[in-house]
Amino acid sequence: MEFLHTNNAPAAIGPYSQAVKVHGLLYTSGQIALTPRGDMLENDIKKQTRQIFANIQAILEDNESSMDKIIKVNIFLTDMNDFGVVNVIMAEVFGDHKPVRSTIAVKTLPKNAMIEMDIIAEISDYH
Repeated sequence: MEFLHTNNAPAAIGPYSQAVKVHGLLYTSGQIALTPRGDMLENDIKKQTRQIFANIQAILEDNESSMDKIIKVNIFLTDMNDFGVVNVIMAEVFGDHKPVRSTIAVKTLPKNAMIEMDIIAEISDYH
C-alpha cells in the first residue's frame, strides 16, 4: 500500500491521505471544492463540481492514472436539486466513458461544501 500526495490538488484537511494506491487501484479521499492552495470556492454547484473534477484529475495524473481509468464515483450532495447539474458536468467530463456511480444526499459536508466526491481508478502501469 502506498499513500499518495500531489501539490496540484488540495492537501488533506485532516489525518488522512489524498489517495492510496493498492493492488493496481487508486482510491481517493473525498474531494470538496478546495483549490490546490486550500481556498474554498463560493456556493455555486457548477464551479464546485468542476473544481472537484480538476482536483481528481490532478491526483490521477500525478499518480500513473487518468480520468478514463475511473471505475467508480461516489457523489455526496447537500441538495438533491443539484443532481441534474452534476449529471450534465459529469457527462462533459467523461464523454463516452461511463464509470459506475452512487449519489447520496447528506445533511452537511466539510467547510459547508455543496458537493463531495471520491473515486476508484485503475493504475496505468499495474501488471
